[in-house]
Amino acid sequence: MTFKNQVIYQIYPKSYLDTTGNGVGDLRGIISKLDYLADLGIEMVWLNPIYPSPQRDNGYDISDYVSIDPVFGTMSDFEELIQEGKKHGIDFMLDMVLNHVSTEHEWFQKALAGDPYYQDFFFIQDEPTDWVSKFGGSAWAPFGDTGRYYLHLFDVTQADLNWRNENVRKELFDVVNFWREKGVHGFRFDVINLIGKDALLKSNPVNEGKPEYTDKPLTHDYLQMLNAASFGKDAESVTVGEMSSTTIDNCILYSRPDRQELSMTFNFHHLKVDYANAQKWTKSLFDFAQLKHLFHTWGEKMSEGQGWNALFWNNHDQPRAINRFIDYKNFRVKGATMLAASIHLSRGTPYIYMGEEIGMIDPDFKSMADYVDVESINAYQALLEAGHTSEQAFEIIQIKSRDNSRTPMQWDNTANAGFSTGTPWLATGNHAEINVENEQSGEVYQFYKQLIQLRKTDQLISDGTYQAAYQDAEHIYAFIRECEGRELLVLTNFSNQVVDFELLADFVDSEILINNYATYLPNQLQPYQAIAFAI
Repeated sequence: MTFKNQVIYQIYPKSYLDTTGNGVGDLRGIISKLDYLADLGIEMVWLNPIYPSPQRDNGYDISDYVSIDPVFGTMSDFEELIQEGKKHGIDFMLDMVLNHVSTEHEWFQKALAGDPYYQDFFFIQDEPTDWVSKFGGSAWAPFGDTGRYYLHLFDVTQADLNWRNENVRKELFDVVNFWREKGVHGFRFDVINLIGKDALLKSNPVNEGKPEYTDKPLTHDYLQMLNAASFGKDAESVTVGEMSSTTIDNCILYSRPDRQELSMTFNFHHLKVDYANAQKWTKSLFDFAQLKHLFHTWGEKMSEGQGWNALFWNNHDQPRAINRFIDYKNFRVKGATMLAASIHLSRGTPYIYMGEEIGMIDPDFKSMADYVDVESINAYQALLEAGHTSEQAFEIIQIKSRDNSRTPMQWDNTANAGFSTGTPWLATGNHAEINVENEQSGEVYQFYKQLIQLRKTDQLISDGTYQAAYQDAEHIYAFIRECEGRELLVLTNFSNQVVDFELLADFVDSEILINNYATYLPNQLQPYQAIAFAI
């Protein structure tokens, strides 16, 4: 099996299963659910950061790269997870945050104490540039009482690392190798296209300074070095780069096999199609034409350039896709299966975010007191200051908050959804109806199993090219896959209406490979129908 045959399952460890009663998910909780993941057909699980961290950015502010945060368990728990995973045919993908470290990391603390060796691990300048932090405000902060400034593209407690320094690179390559020696075969590299910074950091008013540090050519050199020094030594390694504000051309280079950089790339353009005026904290219907154009453009160009996409609808930073793209109150099940088919039958490696396989939806929180995400709390205040009423501001938080996807996994209909015997760190959602116990034999879960199995067994799905189809159809997203003389036409209806269409002549005598309805009425798609014809 290769990454092209696999479907990767994302676990937000804090919210998966708590075995201690402290309200926070842990590694032993994941161990206890390996049977569930194996039944689904999963062979690789991506874990969000599990390292020691002050948790200013949900663990993406790492203070020790080679330890386990006690809230999740011990190193022996992790080693047991790897071994038990292997018994179930499951490998693990760790989150590598190599663009920046927590200011509590010993490297930064030694730099602050005046050690010039460690000061060169960071970007420290006499004069800050005009760059804007992705979390707001200046991307520079005072470096102690020296009168100088250090770069932080994210939170002020996340200092950017200087990859130009070969000692930094060696340390980070050693981090990856430490986990490889523990038996880890998967690595997800956080905002990795930001590491290729110039020797002299210059001001640039364009797009808050992003052109100065995003997708720089040097990034490709560094990734090739990282590949050669670590995961590239393992034939079974699977790697994915999270790419911030990236381009198709760069993603082809990052993921084209002969480049020896990464297996695949994440981009987020398709999850901004419900942003009014490109602003996240707004209430807007999604733009289907824009969504379809993005899928077709990336699908075709990555196919032509031999790049590879990581395909996803959901993750820990996004509201649930069913709420965003589906009339979920009337068509939750059909909508969930249609969304699944639209990416699982496409060209790329699909990712499932925990709970997606049972059709989980956003929680129906009643007040701001239910939210814990700092981004959401800050956004609420900003919306009030911008003139929104408290009701209007809360409505926007309800649909856009990252906490929507971070609610505990819904295992059953008991108190706290079977997640914890204590008080969960974040309130549970709508687990009385939607939970694994109810859904495992149901339509959504079983459809996901079918899609996962198809990718493992049918080369047309795992390896086929991508070609856009029905581009002018108002509600239809469709594409053709081709491999060694076989073709697959995938049709999905993104509306709650019956849609008429004319089946392409080549597929009139085809067989139906998969259908999320029990029947197919010729030249007609039912609400949120997904169907694939093979010849």
